[in-house]
Amino acid sequence: MTTTLERLDPSSQSVLPFLDRDHTIARPGYSRWMVPPAALCVHLCIGQAYAFSVFNLPMTRLLGITQSTPADWKLTDLGWIFSIAMVFLGLSAAVFGRWVEEGGPRKAMFTAGVCWAGAFLISALGVYFHNLWIIYLGYGVIGGCALGIGYISPVSTLMKWFPDRPGMATGMAIMGFGGGALIASPLSVWLMGRFASASDVGVLYTFITLGCIYFIFMMVGSTIVRVPAPGWKPEGYVPPATPRKLMTANDVFVYQAVKTPQFWLIWIVLFCNTTAGIGVLGQASAMSQEMFPGHITAVAAAGLVGLMSLFNMGGRFSWASLSDLIGRKNTYFVYMTLGFALYITVPFAGARGNVALFVICFLIIVSMYGGGFSTVPAYLRDMFGTRYVGAIHGILLTAWSAAGVAGPVLINYIREYNVTHGVPKAQAYNTTMYIMAGLLVIGFIANLCVKAVDKRHHMAPEREAELERAA
Repeated sequence: MTTTLERLDPSSQSVLPFLDRDHTIARPGYSRWMVPPAALCVHLCIGQAYAFSVFNLPMTRLLGITQSTPADWKLTDLGWIFSIAMVFLGLSAAVFGRWVEEGGPRKAMFTAGVCWAGAFLISALGVYFHNLWIIYLGYGVIGGCALGIGYISPVSTLMKWFPDRPGMATGMAIMGFGGGALIASPLSVWLMGRFASASDVGVLYTFITLGCIYFIFMMVGSTIVRVPAPGWKPEGYVPPATPRKLMTANDVFVYQAVKTPQFWLIWIVLFCNTTAGIGVLGQASAMSQEMFPGHITAVAAAGLVGLMSLFNMGGRFSWASLSDLIGRKNTYFVYMTLGFALYITVPFAGARGNVALFVICFLIIVSMYGGGFSTVPAYLRDMFGTRYVGAIHGILLTAWSAAGVAGPVLINYIREYNVTHGVPKAQAYNTTMYIMAGLLVIGFIANLCVKAVDKRHHMAPEREAELERAA
């Protein structure tokens, strides 16, 4: 498949032709089970974003080494690095989604690998010159673009290889993003310990090393990935004569999909599910210690965070696989109804001092937070077809960017308001939990309103060229 530019100008030539979609078409005998490992090579690397907080405290002591000095960076200023990266994740996924779809997964993975490695190397320069704006540019902007492009790069390809189990396929890859922190966190701490000295906290060379490691693994992923040949189907697979309800056999053009109410209803569903989950995930350690003072120590809270990461990763695979059996809409109904019950149970668990119930609630909530990300690509595929699902998914991820701001703000500012007005810290999160439950009610209603896309939005073969010229 050629890009739009190449169709308009046949003389145009790719600078690196081996990256083009045409050069990644699988030959007979290629195993589709090679594609999930290729996707994991990328997602496990960019999943480091969830572990970036391990650098925050050391980076407040770059000059003082053992303790912060007035010239060192403040923790609040460093917090913006992750926020900027999350914003650019959503923006880049939306802007480059169609390019990823047309250019193919190898070109997207290669680009993401170059940007991700570059993000660490540029950030290393920021550490060397002690200039935080360079790190904002490196990890925040360039790294955020790598996150967005890398995150969506294998989605539509996996669903084309696994038309019989699209939820499971995307779950296998996207769980890597949730589990990347489990590797990156101890690796980063170990590297900083190895590179640390009496005059260096070890962040500079850790950034350089991670950039090189991630570049190698992401290049491996881009090398082994393939797209199926036109008309390919798994051996023995027979498409159902009557598609499941809300599962179309037609395609909807990417910019036409954005005009449908179904797109924005699913946007609201993802936003509500993500806002509720990301706020809890980001404040789990502090929240657990303040709700159970004397019962949950800092060490135990750290263990809880690690356990939540496992459930975040496992939920991405298990919930997405379940959606292949019960349907995407029903799976989101489970997220919203069960999530509502769990959020209103958390204050009860805190009031009763029931640590076990509190932990169980949080683990299931986080599993559904991860499951929401892995289920939504298949939901979009069911609604809008497979051809432009990667580009549509990229635009939908702006819901993640919005939730990445809304979730922490709701948790932090409502807690601060309650504490300053005399509410005990153990009860300061109760209002937030009820608000999160309310968000899931909104998500439930939005999901309830999702219907099959009207036939007038389906792409007819004779309209394809017209739609692409209009874009």
